[in-house]
Amino acid sequence: MKNLFSDLYETIELRKKSNKKNSYTKKLFKEGEKKIAQKFGEESSELIIDFLKGSKKRTIEESIDVLYHLFVLLSAKKIKFNELEKEILKRRNVR
Repeated sequence: MKNLFSDLYETIELRKKSNKKNSYTKKLFKEGEKKIAQKFGEESSELIIDFLKGSKKRTIEESIDVLYHLFVLLSAKKIKFNELEKEILKRRNVR
């Protein structure tokens, strides 16, 4: 079974390059880095609020929104998923 996180990242990469006009991912990349960073900030704030005051279900939902927007942000910076994996492995071996 494929890793769901890497699958999400690959989907973002594909949609970034697609010609689909109704793609939310494509729209974010077209709007640029400031919009991508803004959306990540908004979703992060929503996660914090739901963590402190919301239900477990809402916290899970907002967590997925944060992951998606984080992956968009990283993709915009041309950071590949395997670079993230390498950093995790490096840190795992140090700690």
